[in-house]
Amino acid sequence: MDPLEQLLVIGAGLGAGVVSASVGVASLISFPVLVAIGLPPVVANASNTVGLIPAGLSGSFGYRRELAEHPAVTRAVLVTSAVGAVAGAMLLLRLPPGVFEALVPWLILFASLLVGFQPLISRWVRSRASHDREADRTRFSRGLTTVATAVGVYGGYFGAGQGVMMVAVLALGLDLELRVVNALKTSAIMAANIVAGVIFVAIADLDWLAIALLGGGALVGGYLGSHVGRALPPTVFRVLVVAAGVTAAVLMLR
Repeated sequence: MDPLEQLLVIGAGLGAGVVSASVGVASLISFPVLVAIGLPPVVANASNTVGLIPAGLSGSFGYRRELAEHPAVTRAVLVTSAVGAVAGAMLLLRLPPGVFEALVPWLILFASLLVGFQPLISRWVRSRASHDREADRTRFSRGLTTVATAVGVYGGYFGAGQGVMMVAVLALGLDLELRVVNALKTSAIMAANIVAGVIFVAIADLDWLAIALLGGGALVGGYLGSHVGRALPPTVFRVLVVAAGVTAAVLMLR
């Protein structure tokens, strides 16, 4: 890796960190850069997961006030993402590369549309509820736990668009402010990356120089991104998530 490529990887880490904590499509910035400098796709994917761990840590630290508002929900997000990521990481290492990736663009596109229509869908869900809506809509249900774990599986396997999917799931399943949902999304990405990263360190081929460079940029970017995400008005945030998700899906379908 020459000096220019090293700077490119650092810049990709910085950009991915900012996006991870604000909108949630970090891997769509960093993963293509690692492939472009010559890393094999599976090695790039595993190295990217490990390298983006600092973004999740610094981003979650930046969102610490939001995460403390609903500690039970925060714990549920961390646990479901971590458990799902174990299965996802093993799928990456065991399955042919193209099996799951064929579905990825459609999953991201679907999640993006859910985020866009979330206010309408949430109002319909609340209007259909006959029990204590406030209590049920501020804690994890069994259905939400299942879906959040499935998103964790995806995060451990590939991760690009995991944030968009988690925003859609949490915004539909819970009555929380979008700034809190954004914080929870960041902690979900962090948990999935840490767990999958531990597995990759143990049994996968990794490029440690790329990980170090990516991680350095991501550490700064994640903290900056938490401040960007907190300041975004709900409508602007929703528009950016939808735009990022649709763009990601279109690029991955090409």
